[in-house]
Parts: sequence; C-alpha cells; structure tokens
Amino acid sequence: MWLPKAALGLLGLFAQQPLVPSSTSLQHPKETMAPNPNTAFALRSGVGIFSPQDMLSLPRPGDPLANAAGDLALVSISQFSFDDRETHKSLAVVPLEVGSQEYRIPLPKGGDAFWLDSRTIALVVEENKKQELYALQVTYEKGFVSTGEPILVGSFPVTTTADFRYSARAGVLVFSAYVHADDDLAAVKENDEAYENRGDTALVYDQTFERHWDKWVGPKHKSLFTVKLSKDHGKYVLGDNFVNVLKGTSLSSPVEPFGGTDDFDISDSQIILTAKDPKLPKAWHTKQNIYLVDFDGSNLVELTSGIHGATHAPAFNRQGTKVAWLQLDEDGHESDRHKIVIHDLVKHVSFTATQDWDRSPSALAFSESGDFLYFTAEDIARVKVFALPVPSTPSESTTNPKFTGPYQTPVALTSTHAVSGLQVLPNGRLCFAVSSLTSPNEVYTLSDLHRVQADIMNQATDIYRGELAQITKISTDFLEDKFMHPGEEFWFEGADQQIHGWILTPPAYKPTDVKKWPILLLIHGGPESSWQDSWSARWNPNVFANQGYFVVAINPTGSTSFGQNLTEGIKEDWGGKPFVDLRKGWQYILDNYPQVDPERAGAAGASWGGYAINWIQGNPEFGFNFKALFCHDGVFDTTYNGYSTDELFFFNHEWGGRPWEPKSFELSRKYSPAYTVNKWSTPQLVVHGSKDYRLPEGEGIGVFHALQQLDIPSRLIIFPDENHWVRKPGNSLKWHYEVFRWFNEFIGENHEA
Repeated sequence: MWLPKAALGLLGLFAQQPLVPSSTSLQHPKETMAPNPNTAFALRSGVGIFSPQDMLSLPRPGDPLANAAGDLALVSISQFSFDDRETHKSLAVVPLEVGSQEYRIPLPKGGDAFWLDSRTIALVVEENKKQELYALQVTYEKGFVSTGEPILVGSFPVTTTADFRYSARAGVLVFSAYVHADDDLAAVKENDEAYENRGDTALVYDQTFERHWDKWVGPKHKSLFTVKLSKDHGKYVLGDNFVNVLKGTSLSSPVEPFGGTDDFDISDSQIILTAKDPKLPKAWHTKQNIYLVDFDGSNLVELTSGIHGATHAPAFNRQGTKVAWLQLDEDGHESDRHKIVIHDLVKHVSFTATQDWDRSPSALAFSESGDFLYFTAEDIARVKVFALPVPSTPSESTTNPKFTGPYQTPVALTSTHAVSGLQVLPNGRLCFAVSSLTSPNEVYTLSDLHRVQADIMNQATDIYRGELAQITKISTDFLEDKFMHPGEEFWFEGADQQIHGWILTPPAYKPTDVKKWPILLLIHGGPESSWQDSWSARWNPNVFANQGYFVVAINPTGSTSFGQNLTEGIKEDWGGKPFVDLRKGWQYILDNYPQVDPERAGAAGASWGGYAINWIQGNPEFGFNFKALFCHDGVFDTTYNGYSTDELFFFNHEWGGRPWEPKSFELSRKYSPAYTVNKWSTPQLVVHGSKDYRLPEGEGIGVFHALQQLDIPSRLIIFPDENHWVRKPGNSLKWHYEVFRWFNEFIGENHEA
C-alpha cells in the first residue's frame, strides 16, 4: 500500500603479508603487449550472471530500527535506477513476524525516520532550505500495515540535523547538527552567510585537521542538541528552544567523519557520549573520552579516566543504573582490541568485562532486565551475535577483575554471515540485519532469549542459542536467477599461524576442468580488516567470479577476526609476514586446484591492498607470476604517506614513530614500493579518487608516472569527485568496466598471449 497522493505531496513523496629489495634491474617481458584502449569489450551480463550493473541496481537496505513495542521496524532503502540515473529512497515499515509483508513509503527527497511512539513515525525532510519534522500515524492490524497522512510537527533552523534519538517518557528529542564557534544553532544561517561572503576562498589553519577523509575542514563542528517534542491536545509539537548540551566545552560529538547515533545514547534525562579529547591534537591521537550530561546541558562529567585510546558505542541499561562502552587501551592505535567497560552509575565504579577475551566487539546493548549484554563482534571472517551476563559491580574500579563461571567468556548465538544493527526487543528477542557473500541486508529476529540466558547462567553443556528467523526478503526476487557463490573456505600454515581464505568460482566452473580458469587474487585494505561472509557494494567477490574469474581472497597477517596477535603482526612489518602468508596461500591454491590457469593470473587490491599490489610489482622474487595488476587508491611512497595522510596517528603506529624519526624512517623506506621501481615489469591499472585525503591522489599518479617512464603497459583512471571509495553508481559502473577490461586484455579469454 502507498500513502495517499495528497499526503505524499506534503513531504515531496511522489512515487519513485621481510625482504630487502634487490637492486638488480629486470628486463620487461618481450611478450607484453601495450594496452589497447580501443579493444572492444563488454561486461558479462544476462541470465544467471550477477553483473556489476545488477549489483548497483539492487536495493540497499539499512539496519532495522524497531519500535518500543517490538512489533514493527523501520528500514531505510535506497535503490539506483540506470533508467533515469537517479537513486530512489524509500522507507519500509516491517512487521517483525515471519511471513509478514513490508509496507513501503517512497521518499524522493530522502530524509531521516525514527519512532515517536509504537504507532507514530517521525520523518525529517528538507524543505525550503530548512528541515521539517512530520508525524505519520501507523495502523497495524492482522499482519497488515497502513498509514495516515503526514502532519507537520515543526521545523529546525538548519539543514544539517541528523542522528535522532527520542525519549518518549521525557518528551525530549536529541539530535546532532553543525554549528560555528559560538555553538548557537539559531545563528548558523547568519554565520554561514558571513563566511560565504568573506571575499576570498582561503582556508587558514593553525592546527590539524585541515582536511579529513574527503573534506577540507571548515568553521563548523558537530554538536548534540536537545529540544522538547511532546503531545499537546493529541498532537505532537516540536519546541523552539534548541539546547546545545556541549556548548562551551570544546567537545564535538558524534565523532567525524563516520560517527552517528552509535556515538551516543540517551536515558530519560541524560546523554552518554564519546568525543575526542579536546586537549590533544586530533590528527595524531585517537583518544576519545566518555561523558555524561543532562538534557539541559548541566552536570557534564567524564566517566573515563587514566590512559586509554578510542571509545565507542556507549549505551545505557533501561533502568538507568549502568552504562557500557567499548574502549581501546592504546592512544594512536585504531585497531587495538576493543574491550567492554561497564560503569555503575550508582556506585561510581568502572570495570572491564572482557579483558581476557581475544575478540573486538563492535556494538552492544543491555537486555531488558539489564542482567545481560548482547553485542556483535568479528569472529573467523564473520560478524556474530554474542551474549555475556553482567557481573556484580566490584568494590572499586578495575581494568582486570577476576570473573568466574558464566561471566568469563561471551557465548556466540549466531555462526554465519555478518550481523549489524543489533537491538533488544521486548519479550526476550533481538532484532538485527544480516548480510552475506550472497545477499545484502535482510532483517532477522532471534527469540527465546530467556532460555538462552538460563542455559548460560547454568553453564549448560549444550547451550541453546535461540530461535533465528528471517523476516524480510528484500533482495530475493532480484537475486533468484543469479549465480551467487556462498564462498568456499580454505586454511593453510602461514608465517606464524593458520591463515584463512575464501574461494569463489565462476558460474560455469566444474571440478573436472583443467587449467581453464583465469585466477584473481583479491587483497583487502585496512590493513586491519578482513574478507568476510558479508555483502559489499564496492569490492564484491561474486561480481568478480561472475565475470569468469576464479577468485581467491586471503586474510593474511594484519587481518581482523582471528585474534589480536594476527592483527598486530603487521605492525612495522608491512612488506614482511603478510606476503609470506599471501605467497603460501597462493601456492596452496595452485597445488590443490588444477582447474586454474597459473599463466592467466592477476591481482587486485585497494588501500593497503593497493600498497600490496605495488609491493608485489617491485618484488618479482615472490614468484606470483601475475600477468596484470590493479591498484586502487594504494600507497606508493610509504614514508611520504606519513606526512600527507589526514590521520597521522595511523603511520605513527604502523611504523613505530613519526616519518622523520630513525626507526620509522628506516622501516618505511625498507618497505616502500617507491624504492623498488627499478624492478617493476608487470602491466598495471591504477585508479585513484581526487577527494581521497587518506591516501592522496599523488600516490596513484606517482605509480602511473613510474610505469609510463618504464614503458610498462599501464593505465590511469582518476575520479575527481570520489574519495577513498568509488560510491556514485555511474562511477562505480565505469570502475567495474575499466577493471574487467584491463584484466580481459591480459588474462581474459581473448587476451593476446
């Protein structure tokens, strides 16, 4: 069902892995042919083929946001159409029961949605250079959802409001917005005009950041605001007194560039939030503190103390007596192990709950009773749901409490795929999104948590994990006739431990094939990241497999989800152990899969993976025998990157010091692709985004210039309007076209040997 057309009009909702490089120069292969830009090429598509265009045209659902009753959830969906080259946005109202049918509301102007009560949706839409808040009544009867007409509740004086959290009991809305140094939301418009009309375009900086991720830093920062939002005579009314709870504190939250509602939580009277330590230079420190503040901005108090790194995902229990957050020990280390810290607001005691657990949670929530914590964490190339009972508060604050019994180790409740958006529902249930190598997000529930909790507390031999149910099938119809490989796992002995990898084969692949298939090694970025059983709309292994390649994705030293030792193993050893792992993994594939043609082999990587491509290029002794390479936004001059990147702490940690200091200077030069150029010989494609301030485009251009002067077949593609990622659908399609065109020229079916 759809909203009445008149109501749609009010919202604008009209339908629609150490080696010292040798100085010996290598001759270029005589058989290498220069790339021919006029070679006819087309991406594979059609029946059964999951093409790049198919992927880009799929619905992209966000995480579910359930109402207080736990019977309905909101899911924001965007979907690009190549017909009109527009991204169409909508809001799905999803009944949280198996077999139900979602109700879709088109949102041509986009906007944010959240619950005011269990039957009222708030929609924030930009209209006439301001944002307006509408209330939309929902009826849910006999499994069917319908809505009434949207009613204007009020407006915000700016167009940057976001990250909404609402306390129905207090009648207070908390949100983020950008403000100038005066912290005054009402003065933003006037301050914006004065800045825009200053008579020049100069940007002047006395401290970092001067630019961050993909934007030059301007005069505004993010802050958190509260405003009254309650019912008056049966209708919701938005107040006009917007309180900046961080005014005059020098604090900014959510933390840019990616922070959102995961950076704060609310009770019925307070906000708990994470913010960068204002006394430390942001570019070379990751330290974030946890603060508690009243809705009116009073009684601001810091809950963290001592030396620590970043903090994330603060959360209240429903009783308002405890809060929890994720905390890293080391300042300057963004991939340190995340530990759960619980703070008792009554006893004023903090303690670490997962000091001895070798995994890193990513988000958490208290159970209804507050006796359990549910959270997500990466584990063996998946993101799983875990449960941990909340222990009694110790007598004094401690980072190393001694727990016994069920309080020692979290219990995994899911075993496959990747979970996000975890939310606790009434009556012993959880709601979350699940994605995999074969599907974007779908909504799931996990029920019967009371039995789960009883088994955990009783330390049952075979713990019940709950009843998992898939609620939505948003992408099912789009994917039902497409070849989607679920991923085949393999393990091998690496530099220091067993290493994991994935294989995805092409649609026509048969076990009886012999030297038939070209093979691609995909190398992930990070480097502290991993190839997981999860969906990606950028580097999707199934898209590569469907273009006719035997795909290998290895999780070498530096990867996450296999324990902190593996993650930490890459520090000060970028060109060492990870490449032992990659070489051993590659040999494992060649030894065990006669179906692949080792003479038609290529490799592709982005970010650290792009560095890996450049490092492989300069180390032919590795013996990969790649005939074509592709580097996306990768590191060329490792030492220089320590100066040019936006987040300086990253280089300082990875290389053990600042780029001019003896240890880090020596290490970064030792493992820098820029000092191996005399050994380069393999044809290489280079792609870079001009708005990439993490690895500025000079890195890619430098690689291309070296390749060109060496007369090595090479091609450069620049996306002036993209950052570290290529996200615009049209650009992404071009990216895929050029990547597969490149590999086709050198290792494809019609390549010239």
